[in-house]
Amino acid sequence: MEPNTLLDAVLDEAGISHAGLAAHINEAGRARGMALRYEHTAVARWLKGQRPRGRVPDLICEVLGERLHRALTLDDIGLGTAGSGHTPSTPLSGFVDRATALWRSDEQQRPHVVGAPALTGTPAVIPVWEWENPPEDADVSRSGQTCVGMADIDMLRAARAHYEQMYRKAGGIATRARIVGFLNSETAPLLRGSYTDAAGRQLHRATGGLVAVAGICAYDSDAHGLAQRYFHQALRLAKASGDRGLGAYVIALLVNQCLFMGEFRQAVAFAESALRSAGPHITPALASDLYAMQAKSYARLGDGASALSCIRSAETSAGRIRRGQEPAETGYVQPGLVNVQVAEALFSLGDLRAAREHAAAAVGTPAHDRGRVHRLAMLTHIELRQGEADRAVATAVEMTEQARGMESQRLRDRLRAVREHLVASKCAATSEAAERIDGALRVPL
Repeated sequence: MEPNTLLDAVLDEAGISHAGLAAHINEAGRARGMALRYEHTAVARWLKGQRPRGRVPDLICEVLGERLHRALTLDDIGLGTAGSGHTPSTPLSGFVDRATALWRSDEQQRPHVVGAPALTGTPAVIPVWEWENPPEDADVSRSGQTCVGMADIDMLRAARAHYEQMYRKAGGIATRARIVGFLNSETAPLLRGSYTDAAGRQLHRATGGLVAVAGICAYDSDAHGLAQRYFHQALRLAKASGDRGLGAYVIALLVNQCLFMGEFRQAVAFAESALRSAGPHITPALASDLYAMQAKSYARLGDGASALSCIRSAETSAGRIRRGQEPAETGYVQPGLVNVQVAEALFSLGDLRAAREHAAAAVGTPAHDRGRVHRLAMLTHIELRQGEADRAVATAVEMTEQARGMESQRLRDRLRAVREHLVASKCAATSEAAERIDGALRVPL
């Protein structure tokens, strides 16, 4: 079930508690001869996505509408047509209402939103299918109180770059509250503003890039359902912008999440969708990352031939990367990234020698702080598997020092995994590195 962020937002605007709404619904029902006995727990279930029975949705509209002195529809409270939250056929105004309601609920740390589980199966696939297929948005112009200009769009682009850098240096946990606050205070009013179709395309593109970073921060904070919803929002914004390359970038983020959750076949399918649909609009950097993630997926599925084919495609695409000709979003595909991705695929296939070569090449290439931690972690695993405990200890110590100051659940996972491998090696030399990691993990996030 999808959390009902719209109902949550309207409840907050009306200043009514869960128990208060339940009592008003019961009273409105009695006036119509209905014996209703709702309590605050029922309202909590509605906020988690459960649909009230019978005429109760209409009663909710009536009660909250009277409180707010305006008429409310079922769509206004998130109880309209099921599954309409992200479909391209839904007017962008409806999507904007749902998107900004999610941002607000995230900023307020609503448990039913922050703790929502990730979608699986068909619900997880539908947003990608809808991005890939018609209809397109014919006109994204809007009339509102605030007139949106290029200065506003430039501000959103600058904010995306700012928060991406903050994420790389401090981690998603530290960055998430900042970017979500920005989405609520600065971005939401612009989306509800007034703009032409041409300006609207650029506005939705800039917002899509920003929302994608919010999703990355949620993913890094272990809020996987929330991260997925941000990625789906970014995909819808990419479609509204008409930028197929941006959509492919967002799908790459979904592919990475699929890998983490063990959805390897879905990761392969999503990557293929991005490569196919973006076509000539996909850049060499993004193509190389998508092929590399496909290689890791195939390797985990035990399909060595497909993994090696994707590795070759990833390396070919990486050789065509030209700095200065890539969009800002693909800046994460730095030299050495494909090497560490390939090393991970080869490690899964059991080719330790080749994996070691790629991992060493990745570590020997300059990278941002966060990327370097992942590269060192991969090299540590390989060195341990090859029985080189002393080298592994030195690499693990460097990795632990590199991770200091970052608040990231994913990096913590890396540190724990390395520690487990160090302890499992049962070499006396590895105790020092394990103790270093223990010290780092003792600091709460």
